[in-house]
Amino acid sequence: MTEAQKKELEKALWGIANDLRGKMDADEFRDYILGFIFFKYLSERMRLYANGILEPDGIEFTDIVEGATEGEEVLEAVRTEAVEELGYFLKPSELFASIAQRGAQKGNNFILDDLSRILDNIQKSTMGTESEEDFNHLFEDLDLGSTKLGSVDELTQVSV
Repeated sequence: MTEAQKKELEKALWGIANDLRGKMDADEFRDYILGFIFFKYLSERMRLYANGILEPDGIEFTDIVEGATEGEEVLEAVRTEAVEELGYFLKPSELFASIAQRGAQKGNNFILDDLSRILDNIQKSTMGTESEEDFNHLFEDLDLGSTKLGSVDELTQVSV
């Protein structure tokens, strides 16, 4: 990539970022973006770890049926190992890819409440463990109720 192409790409990325951040200043926008990137990292790390420990049983983490007796037993076993090894736990429905998929579906898919609950669940999964202090207030800069993200009415009427 030439230097001119790099500058053009940087200009385009900043333009996109400015459009996305709307009423937020750059520091606030950075906090949101870094929080979401870290959530995506934690999700991917959880998925890969769970798939690794479930591989001998021929089970994919995202194929576990939450709410079913067998699925809940498997999730509890994964939870125990994940909290011990990774320091936190996410259910398959709480993974970044799952929440993004729900948000991308047509219709009123207001996922900010779900996302807020999931980020809170990450912290709760560490309570009473060695990693509790590391995850305490981890996502507190992500105010998902902020009007700077737009109004609920505007967001629920958007169809992807």
